[in-house]
Amino acid sequence: METVDVIIPVYKPDRSFLTLVEKLEAQTVPVNRIIIMNTEQKYFDRLLYGTAMERKYHNITVKHLSKLEFDHARTRNRGVKLSDAGVFLMMTQDAIPADEFLVERLLAGLRGGRTAVAYARQLPGKESGEIERYTRCFNYPEESRVKTKADLPALGIKTFFCSNVCAAYKREVFDSLGGFVDRAIFNEDMLYAAKAVEADFAIAYVAEAKVYHSHNYTLRQQFRRNFDLGVSQADHPEVFAAYPSESEGIQLVKNTVDHLKKKGMKSKIPDVILQSGFKYAGYLCGKRYRLLPKKLVTAMSSNKEYWRQGSI
Repeated sequence: METVDVIIPVYKPDRSFLTLVEKLEAQTVPVNRIIIMNTEQKYFDRLLYGTAMERKYHNITVKHLSKLEFDHARTRNRGVKLSDAGVFLMMTQDAIPADEFLVERLLAGLRGGRTAVAYARQLPGKESGEIERYTRCFNYPEESRVKTKADLPALGIKTFFCSNVCAAYKREVFDSLGGFVDRAIFNEDMLYAAKAVEADFAIAYVAEAKVYHSHNYTLRQQFRRNFDLGVSQADHPEVFAAYPSESEGIQLVKNTVDHLKKKGMKSKIPDVILQSGFKYAGYLCGKRYRLLPKKLVTAMSSNKEYWRQGSI
């Protein structure tokens, strides 16, 4: 059986992070090491104060970073270098395994000879509203699927869809492809998946592997998140120019409106339109960030340190 490490970038963790650790320690396939790439030590120490996590579990490695050091891609690459496992599982601090079979099922999804990465289904949390619940269902359906280069004509950009919220990687393939890009404001997982697909590897969506993960973003947060999404696409035209994502966004809006009508929740349709407007405005600004003043770019982004690490 493959040795599995889990790598988790962390920033200002709350008590739910302790639940994540406990769930990982209770998996049917034991986790070898949990490697925590923590941004700003003071917040992590504050969470651990009065808990028994470090004494209870002996397979946890914590690497502290400053906020300026954090990068979505580089930080994860650094975490991989701390691991010698044949498979590593990327997670985020707010993803909670739905059961004890998460690692086992992701490993099963990786068993195809040309499969490079297997990612989990994301379920909405109890606090999620109807719009967020439907968005999770749209992006993470009940059926598993293996995606290859042959799916590009039919699926387009969704062929590359993959999420480091919870995704298992074959280390040998990861190293052969050069890992994640060196620097990314967003989408490091999709950029890697695109590279894998172009190299004739497969991306597996494993619907049986489940985590609870959802957000109730404000309109400002929606704008900033999608601004960063637009920036990532502008910075990597080799992936996104050939396979634009706008049609997927339009389809999501249409399907969500239809879903709300069927549920008798027409009063929520204006919320969908408003949220979509903020998302699209942020995305368009991000796609054209090179035309904007640096101060405005930094103000619009949710990852301000990214812009302080280097000039535009």
